[in-house]
Amino acid sequence: MGRQADMKRLRPMPPAGLGDLSGEDPHTTIVPAQGLGPWVQDTFIREGGTLFNPDHQHLATADLEFLWAASAFAKQGRTVLGQAEEVMFRAGGWQKERQEQQMLQWFGHIPKFLITLAADYCAQASDADFCALVEHELYHVGQKRDDFGAPAFTRDGLPKLGIRGHDVEEFLGVVKRYGVGDTGGAIAQLAGLARGTPEVSRASIAGACGTCLLRAA
Repeated sequence: MGRQADMKRLRPMPPAGLGDLSGEDPHTTIVPAQGLGPWVQDTFIREGGTLFNPDHQHLATADLEFLWAASAFAKQGRTVLGQAEEVMFRAGGWQKERQEQQMLQWFGHIPKFLITLAADYCAQASDADFCALVEHELYHVGQKRDDFGAPAFTRDGLPKLGIRGHDVEEFLGVVKRYGVGDTGGAIAQLAGLARGTPEVSRASIAGACGTCLLRAA
């Protein structure tokens, strides 16, 4: 009970009125998620955190930033609530400079990875639903493997990171902590392999992940 109360007290929320701003323009308003990165570190990644998950320990030194998008969007007939991506600029010249400038204005540097969350969903989601969405996206930023299948590291001894899809172990990690969610969904079918009680609480994984949809395309 205590840790759930602490999580609710500290959980960063989207700025008030962000959804209203999106209605004034055909484009979705996107802003940096102030305070969300440190909260994610303290909650899921740092050993001893409220909902510490050892599956994310490789992210302790990750150059990872977060954004709020005012609203979800539809892709392949599904509602996208979150998306993890590696920051890459494929254009050159002024296009590249313009994209770099946006990152510098948002964060003061150009991060390696970004996670964008739908503010309209997150503002009303339960703590369990919100945490399940965040962890789902965190699982997409994985540690690369070397030629022998072992975790890969840089010359400085830091984990080599990249965007990855989900395998059975990662889906089971979410199910173990938050439950199966929608009984008619793919996660519920997979959860037949994991009968244990969720470590946190039952979550409703109601939306699709943009990263999953991109990798499946």
